[in-house]
Amino acid sequence: MDRNVVITGMGLVTPLGKNLEECWRNLKAGRTGIRETGNKSLPPSFRYRGMVEEFDLPTEMPRKIQSQMKFLNRGSYLGFSAALQAIESSGIDLEKIEPGRRALYIGSGDFTMVGYEFMHPAIKEAVDERWENLDQAKLNRETLNKVNPFFLLESLSNNLFSFLSAYFQFMGPNTSLASLSPCGATALELCVRSIMQGEADIALAAGSGNWITEIPMYELEGLGVLSRCRKGLASYRPLDRERDGFIPGEGGAAILLESEERAMKRGAPVFGRISGMGNAIEFQENGGFTVPPHITRRSMEEALGEAGIGPEEIGFICLHGSGTQKGDRAELESVRTFLGEQSSEVPLVAMKGYTGHLGAASDLGEIILSVKALEEGMAPGTLNFERPEREFEGMKISSGPMEISNKRMLSVSYGIGGESSAFVLEI
Repeated sequence: MDRNVVITGMGLVTPLGKNLEECWRNLKAGRTGIRETGNKSLPPSFRYRGMVEEFDLPTEMPRKIQSQMKFLNRGSYLGFSAALQAIESSGIDLEKIEPGRRALYIGSGDFTMVGYEFMHPAIKEAVDERWENLDQAKLNRETLNKVNPFFLLESLSNNLFSFLSAYFQFMGPNTSLASLSPCGATALELCVRSIMQGEADIALAAGSGNWITEIPMYELEGLGVLSRCRKGLASYRPLDRERDGFIPGEGGAAILLESEERAMKRGAPVFGRISGMGNAIEFQENGGFTVPPHITRRSMEEALGEAGIGPEEIGFICLHGSGTQKGDRAELESVRTFLGEQSSEVPLVAMKGYTGHLGAASDLGEIILSVKALEEGMAPGTLNFERPEREFEGMKISSGPMEISNKRMLSVSYGIGGESSAFVLEI
């Protein structure tokens, strides 16, 4: 790598807590942020969600920014809260950095405003009691009074990007990515590359996700990836033999990066160093939505190759661990092939059972929690894990924390359709 890139700020908002310390404390205690909604009329797969109960925002806002707050959706608020934490924890003085040297990359997987909820109040007034007859003229009148004219703006995926750019004056290299899980990790890689190549002095990667509203949940159910929740709060079982899908959640995560030289010069806190990255994509010939069997291995090989290390030098691997039958099997098979003789020695971890699947916030959030794990010299347990499938019985997976041989980890992520990313992180 041309320049060493280090993490100097981190922020996290998940169903486990409103900040990083609270999230880590609850994870170590083996708690879950997944909750039952209480609506017994819904099938179990729709009743369980990872919901954020509390998050912090500034009490005062610059006047020119304040009016833009109304365009932020739920996930954007969570991403904004996490970004505030990352900047604050870094102790950085943004006034000393030219706006054009501040890079910003966003991964958003927020589906809060997906659907037609904005039209519901008007339609309800324009139909009869059985919803069979619609009065078009009345619908036109009611639409003027009951439909928020900003509904379209609230649904845009790059609202968080625009807001953070204006709030923090990040005007250097930038883009906003809207996709499945790996787009948060892709945003992080773009940040690292911007600093490595001398295009930016600092870079902020932020991810936000909200998959817990009705329309997204029905779509996820249609894809067959949601858990049936037969075991209640313990239903999300990544890597376990009895896994049957994931439970969706919401959250925000943010990481501030600097060159190691610059961080040392200003006496910044250094939480970790990104020493290798890998990215791969592989399309299925039939165009189906599945996980190619070896895509994760390719990204891991690239990451370790860039870091210049071998599998035996990894303290633990944080897997994507979606909890689906096919996804976890493909990932574990890829990891087993990749590790070879080390497959029974390297601890494997999956964290989504603690929070629910946070979409684009998951990758960044799990890297942040892995930093805390490395600080304490351990690999977190995989919540609700009891036993693996027979072919993976020799792999090192545990429901409780495991000791690690060194303070270096590999984070892996994949998305339906053939995306995969990997990061080597050390402290």
